[in-house]
Amino acid sequence: MRAARTWAARTTAAALVLGCLVAPHSRVTAAPVDDPAASTRTAAEGDHAAGSQIALHEPGQPVDASQLGGTGPTVPGIDVSSHQGDVDWPHWWEQGKRFAYVKATEGTGYRNPHYYQQYNGSYDVGMVRGAYHFALPDRSDGVAQANFFVDQGGGWSADGLTLPGTLDIEYNPYGEDTCYGLTPEEMVAWIRDFSETYHFRTGRWPMIYTSTLWWDGCTGRAGDFTATNPVWVARYAAEIGPLPHRWAVHSIWQHSSTPIDQNVFNGTMDDLVALARG
Repeated sequence: MRAARTWAARTTAAALVLGCLVAPHSRVTAAPVDDPAASTRTAAEGDHAAGSQIALHEPGQPVDASQLGGTGPTVPGIDVSSHQGDVDWPHWWEQGKRFAYVKATEGTGYRNPHYYQQYNGSYDVGMVRGAYHFALPDRSDGVAQANFFVDQGGGWSADGLTLPGTLDIEYNPYGEDTCYGLTPEEMVAWIRDFSETYHFRTGRWPMIYTSTLWWDGCTGRAGDFTATNPVWVARYAAEIGPLPHRWAVHSIWQHSSTPIDQNVFNGTMDDLVALARG
């Protein structure tokens, strides 16, 4: 694994791809991928939904939002990937869901073939929505994956309905090495490369989606992203439990995967819109 790049090298790599911040994109249109077959690969070849590996490694009991512990206001939402196909967004709006995260990409070769129906459809019914990227840190570096994510629709705009992109980093779905063969120091450097490149491209720091057990194990409780990156925690239980290392507060909690991945935002609707606006 290469040594961590300097910030100058990271920004230069990102600049070579675009050279400026991404333009606002309330609605997005399809962008090309290097591998035309990538958008039609099967789920087994490249579409792991947020938390799919966490559920395998950390089995729990998904609970309804009404059963969740804690105090304070929350906003209910969902996250989707190609497993849901074309989503009936008016239905989920009627169920009270007010935000959504949509899988855009995985690694540097997979794009969700339903992304635009899902991303634009959630926007059209009035949801605050954002995109997420499933990380494969053993396939390519964080700079390359952040650029691929932004190029394939994972950017950001200050319209009050677009959440910052999310880095979904969790258990390795393609092998037995939970941490993708990276040392804790290398993993922290990879995450920082992704985060700083995304920030350079969009002006926003990405949210980080993970579980406490995976994060603390694979980063070795090293690194501190709390000053820049909100955290979205997956834990299927009535209590959220300890947060990943250094975070004192979470932004989103994924508490259930049935009948669809369900989440609650930690705050009011005004707080959610403020996060979207940056």
